[in-house]
Amino acid sequence: MTTALWLLLLAPVQETREPHVGYLYPAGGQQGSVVLLFAGGQILNGVKEVAVSGEGVRAKVVRYMGRALKLNGDERKEVIRRLKELKEGGEKKAPTAKLPNHPLLNDLEKLTPMELEFLINEFLKFDGKKQINNQIGETVLIEVTIDANAPPGDRELRLRTPLGMSNPMCFQVGRLPEIREPEPYNIDAAPGAAVDAPVTINGQIRPGDVDRFRIAARAGQQLVIRAQARHLIPFLADAVPGWFQATLALFDSKGKELAYDDDYRFDPDPVLFYKVPETGVVELEIHDSIYRGREDFVYRISVSEEPFVKSLFPLGGREGEETVASIDGWNLSEKRLMLDTRPGGEAVREMTAGPSNRVTYAVDTLPEILEVEPNDTSETAQRIDLPRTVNGRIAKSGDVDVFRFHGKAGDELVAEVLARRLQSPLDSLLRLTDASGRVVAWNDDLERKEGDRRTDMGAITHHADSYLRARLPEDGVYFVHLVDAGSQGGDGYGYRLRLGPARPDFALRVTPATLNVRGGVATPVTVYVLRKDGFDGEIALSLKDAPAGFALQGATIPPGCDRIRVTLTAPQKPPDGPIALRLEGSARSMTRTAVPCEDLMQAFLWRHLVPCRELVVTVLGAGMRPPEVAGSLPVRIPAGETAEVTIRTVARAKLDALQFELDDPPKGVTLQETVPTRDGLKLVLKADAQAQIGSGGNLIVKVLTEMGGQKKDGKPAKPGRRVVVGVLPAIPFRIVERGP
Repeated sequence: MTTALWLLLLAPVQETREPHVGYLYPAGGQQGSVVLLFAGGQILNGVKEVAVSGEGVRAKVVRYMGRALKLNGDERKEVIRRLKELKEGGEKKAPTAKLPNHPLLNDLEKLTPMELEFLINEFLKFDGKKQINNQIGETVLIEVTIDANAPPGDRELRLRTPLGMSNPMCFQVGRLPEIREPEPYNIDAAPGAAVDAPVTINGQIRPGDVDRFRIAARAGQQLVIRAQARHLIPFLADAVPGWFQATLALFDSKGKELAYDDDYRFDPDPVLFYKVPETGVVELEIHDSIYRGREDFVYRISVSEEPFVKSLFPLGGREGEETVASIDGWNLSEKRLMLDTRPGGEAVREMTAGPSNRVTYAVDTLPEILEVEPNDTSETAQRIDLPRTVNGRIAKSGDVDVFRFHGKAGDELVAEVLARRLQSPLDSLLRLTDASGRVVAWNDDLERKEGDRRTDMGAITHHADSYLRARLPEDGVYFVHLVDAGSQGGDGYGYRLRLGPARPDFALRVTPATLNVRGGVATPVTVYVLRKDGFDGEIALSLKDAPAGFALQGATIPPGCDRIRVTLTAPQKPPDGPIALRLEGSARSMTRTAVPCEDLMQAFLWRHLVPCRELVVTVLGAGMRPPEVAGSLPVRIPAGETAEVTIRTVARAKLDALQFELDDPPKGVTLQETVPTRDGLKLVLKADAQAQIGSGGNLIVKVLTEMGGQKKDGKPAKPGRRVVVGVLPAIPFRIVERGP
């Protein structure tokens, strides 16, 4: 095989910079409407398609609007002069200054009013304040058509360019009439005019910006004013605290503050509840808590009398059993909600009570009971038989819920609280004590992490649910005490407490949620394992109902492994369009679907796996038959010694221009050399003598070549840049003891 063929075979897009979307504005639209929106991002040149998840929404690219530019004084004057000509329809004059090459500046006469207003704001009004950020430096104008019967809620919008599909961004289908803030993009709005509720307001916050809206209010209205900002863009990599922290305030006509909120419980997006005492106009104000701002500080504010559920009890039910929860909140026509507990669904589920906010609840298989007061002390503790799920609430400040059970020496007890994961503000703390009051075990917060990544809670940054697992030291009576760590309480402070023996289980996360691959080429994918209740077994990965030609390499997660990189190979002939894949893991009698996630950074430091709706794969072009890892797998590497593995290809490769390295290898494993063979390539792997016996996983070998460089008299005078052109299929390995 020639070097050129090797490069063609191995060259996926991972070293190529992929398209990235940083924001959408507006980030939604009403059912039955056509919406023009801006997508801001990076590497968007040549964008040709828009993909939106779900049914009833279609989108197309109107125009690539290019990268924002800084204009000098003469250029600014020339733009202003030309805009005046367009507005007044006067005679065209000769240019007084040459303008930079830019998609908007090159074709001013063909711009829509929305594009002209965008230009005015980008190049003129905000030119001095604009903070250049490459991640959102390019803009695309998109037209979105929303069917009248399109299901409301969140969608995922992706842009497709010649380099592949972008990351997903949240786009919402709403029920209410929608407007945009008069500034900066809606040039037809009348500043200061009062708007009627119900309405959804779309806006952006620029540096130091404060947006105000006049709302016509009628006496007796029970307004729910709900901002969504952090929900639209969960994490910002280069901003502290890592998201747009919106604040809402409501004022009367004389400027008196009527209501204020900077978050809703633990959710950074604020919600105001206000009963209007008399007919008139109120003013709504939104800004960032510390007056930051830029294009991706996007918000949607709904002002309406729609229902809003503030609390739900119980927070779930037993699988297959009819469960009716009581609900409390604003503008509710019903006070009860039938929960969907049908077998086969997810353990944590969502639903709405009519046109309301979404509520979260849990479904389990254990018998369920309700907490019964008084149970504040060991003397009044509620007696229960194990295993059980207890539905309760910390009803007031200082409340303690205590549960009594009988245990035997050596029994293992698991006590787990589900509250924060179910939208409860409870910050639980658990203690397990014996009959004498001695603390056997306790836990405040359980946070599942793999390396520096928080893997379990998505966009929730305070992991406030407690979990303990302990062996009982002797026969006798034991007590489980549950409190709020901050001594808070109330009707909304509900919880589900699971008590009983361990139930080994696992969950899976897979990143990235968008893959751009070439046919027949191996592409790395990372799978995270959330092991529960001591589960330590092997997990077999597979693709569920995938089109022919898609395959996983290294698809076995070894016992105890919490993170593994596998490779995905696409068919040599590309499918017609993007494909949604489903990755599953099986162990014993359990099968679990891997949740697609985006690996997002918060405030320059922390990383979070944020769930997405789909794992989308785009095959960019046809390829060749992929290399194969030959021989018995996993490769067994004796501690302190070497082992060989053969990569079989369609023909012998010329390796002069190629280099091979392990990518993020486990500690103690190295690639010693690569040797060409008759049918491919031989890799010599070595494990240190101190390598842990029995450890294993997958090895990812990246392939590099040198680009550029300078030569003098036919000899290299200056080294070129080393570029990763691809990876080999994942190589499963296991560290074993050295032979006799």
